[in-house]
This record gives sequence, structure tokens and C-alpha cells, in this order.
Amino acid sequence: MQVINSIKEWQQIKKTLNNITIGFVPTMGNLHHGHSSLMERSVSDNNLTILTIYINPTQFNHKEDLANYPKTLEKDQILAKNLGVDYLILPSYEEIYPDNYNFRVTENSEYSLMLEGASRTGHFTGVLTIVLKLLLITSPTRVYFGEKDYQQLHLVREMAKAFLLDTEIISCPTIRNEDGLPLSSRNNRLSEIELKKAALFPELLSSNLVSSAVKTELESVGFMVYYIEEYEGRRFGAVKLGNVRLIDNIRMNI
Repeated sequence: MQVINSIKEWQQIKKTLNNITIGFVPTMGNLHHGHSSLMERSVSDNNLTILTIYINPTQFNHKEDLANYPKTLEKDQILAKNLGVDYLILPSYEEIYPDNYNFRVTENSEYSLMLEGASRTGHFTGVLTIVLKLLLITSPTRVYFGEKDYQQLHLVREMAKAFLLDTEIISCPTIRNEDGLPLSSRNNRLSEIELKKAALFPELLSSNLVSSAVKTELESVGFMVYYIEEYEGRRFGAVKLGNVRLIDNIRMNI
């Protein structure tokens, strides 16, 4: 695996890659089994796989969340190499945002302003802008996203259509721990007791209770609930346990 520390270096390499399929997995690092599943799928599907690690400041609503985001680059590099990733790109803020974030993909659709968009103003503007930039940099045949961030996945698909991008958006199933909690870098900030308690979130979200009852049950055991809502056959939820925000979504049995 080749580690690349500048976009210009990658652009020179890209010119030499012809008649091959390229898979791309964009991440913010602190890789876990959910990320591994995306990398494994890409390696299986394509001639070459690119991983990016970039903690994108424009999608964070709180400076403390950005500051506290776990950084495990050495471990991440070992994992990516062992899984067969060909290139790891580590861009800088100055390369990603030479305009200092003056030009953006603005969240303005109904779907981007509900659920996470309603709770986190500007979040999807940051997400869509960085994803578009990374897709333009890497020019992949396919890009891989997990279904845990289902709203993000949907918006990336819509953006790709809107901007006529020639990249296939591949969705991969949510990877969960033994208690059913979706794997997330944020889980590392939960205590052992909180981690066990957090399993109630997906359990109740996937239950036959109506959404208002799910909200009541979660609040009764100490969760702060941002939303529990159903949309197009899925139930979406966002909660806070301790100081950690958790999201999940479940396909409803209808």
C-alpha cells in the first residue's frame, strides 16, 4: 500500500492508471469493522482500491466534537494494508479547501433538512461538499458507503445524479456489535456501562412500538432523544447517551 500525503502526488499517479476499475472508501479514520466491510467489498469488486482518511471540519457542529474525534492513523494504516488497499490518501485542509470553504454544495432539498439535517444545521452542506471534492480527486468507478448513515447515502446518490458524476454509489449493510449497536467511532467514547445500555436504542427502534412510544421508552431510561421518525419504510433515530450522539435506522416490516 502506498501512502500519499498530497493531492498533487495522487493526480500524477492517477494519470498512469488506465483501463482499470477503481473502488473508493472515504473515511475520517479510527477504522472499525464497519469500515473493514467497505474496504473488503471494494477490493473484491475492483482492480484497485483507494482509502482516504480526512477528518472534515466542515461537517462538525461543535468544536469539541471535532477536537475529540479519535485519531488512530498508525493502526488504520496497518488495517488498510492488511485488507489489500492500494492507496491511502491523507489530504490537508489547505488542499481540500483552497477557497477556505467559500464554495459549497448547499443542503436545500427537503430530505437534507429533515432528521439529521434538522438537528445539525449545516452538517450535510459539509458532508456533500467534501464527498464531491473527494470524488473529483479520486475519479473512482465505485464508491462505498454504509447504510448506518442512510440519509447521507441517499443524499450522496442524489448529488451524484444532479452533477452527472460517472461513479456508482454502492451501499453496504450496517455492521453491528454482538448487542446490535451499529459500529461507530463514537462508540469508543461510551463507558462499558453506557455501551451495554446503548443496545436498547436499536432494540427499541426495531420493535413494533409506535415511534412516540419508542421515544418515551428511551427517555425513561436516560436517553436524550433528538428524533424517532419514520420515512419511506424506514425508522430513523438519533439519541444522546452521556456525551455521545448515536444514530441508527431500521427497515420497517410493512
